Amino acid sequence: MSNVKVNSTVLQDPAAAAREAANGISGAKLAFLYSSVNYDQSELIGCLKKEMPDTPIIGNTSFTGIITPQGYVSGDYFAGVMAFEGSDVKAGVAGAERGDCPVATGEKVAREAMQKAGMSAAPDYFYMVASPGEEEFFLKGITNVIGRVPFFGGSAADNAIAGEWKLFTDSVVTADGVAVAFIYSDKAFANVYTGAYAETDKVGIITKIRDNRVLEEIDGVPALQKYSQWSGIGVDQLKGMDLLVASICNPLGVKDRLGDLVAIRHPMNGNDDLTINIGSNLATNTAVIYMDGSVDGLVASAASTLEQLKSKLGDAAGYHLVHCGGRRAGIGDRIDETAALIKQAAGEVPFIVEFTFGEYGFEADGNNTCGGLMLSYSAFAK
Repeated sequence: MSNVKVNSTVLQDPAAAAREAANGISGAKLAFLYSSVNYDQSELIGCLKKEMPDTPIIGNTSFTGIITPQGYVSGDYFAGVMAFEGSDVKAGVAGAERGDCPVATGEKVAREAMQKAGMSAAPDYFYMVASPGEEEFFLKGITNVIGRVPFFGGSAADNAIAGEWKLFTDSVVTADGVAVAFIYSDKAFANVYTGAYAETDKVGIITKIRDNRVLEEIDGVPALQKYSQWSGIGVDQLKGMDLLVASICNPLGVKDRLGDLVAIRHPMNGNDDLTINIGSNLATNTAVIYMDGSVDGLVASAASTLEQLKSKLGDAAGYHLVHCGGRRAGIGDRIDETAALIKQAAGEVPFIVEFTFGEYGFEADGNNTCGGLMLSYSAFAK
């Protein structure tokens, strides 16, 4: 990327917010937009298109705020834009509502994104945003069209897990669907995808699931009962959304086939029948690990992961940082400390942090993966 620019705003009026978010951006080939759920997203995007008429836009609502070089940007209204300028990149953006089949919809947006980029081949890498719930199926459809291409991104979020999230492009605003940006560039791209948790020796085999994301049994034991044994927390204290909070520092993890990546599986809800709703897809006869972390670790890893990314691609034009909303909730009032650490690690390189309800990334020689409670940090070479 020849030039990356990042702006933010807390203005309520969509036209004024768009002017501030687009300030100094000219001829951008692609723009990411992350915003408060309180905006009318269609109106905000329409105003932003007036400021950047030739720039394709893609993004989503972010949990409670964003982080930019200006710090943690939050409040009732906030928005941030990361824009790529330069002749060394082509991008095609496409989005769609879910439709009857998420796999078929993934195939549809993949074909449309190539067409909009004026290309007939797979991109060098791509960005995806989806509604929480069926991310893996949208991804499967995209992969059916372009094969295995490195990707990054995250799921749309709101402030209260109330279904108020939106994902969007220039032409689509929806709470249930998918959008992609296919990026063609000869400049290097790097991604670090991690939960930054420690493994424990508490490991079991998933013996029963339902509907992809309901964990029924581990080692033949009711899942919530097994989690209670591992955590030392009583079953009654893990019912409902109490489990979501309790598991932020102690989620579950599944390893990829090479052992290079532990994809975090966030327990979302403890059910009365002792099953657990999980934020990502599961498979029977695979191992699940009880992971260990702390609030201190959540804060520190937000910056240490960026240092890891810098070791992969040191001369970056910009950093796109996807940070789990659940981790953000766990960080709580230490978010300004977290923002300061990220800014220190980024140095003079522009960056934007969004807070999501699902994170996507990859490891070399592994598959593109969707998870939760994770960080997906990406760097774009100058």
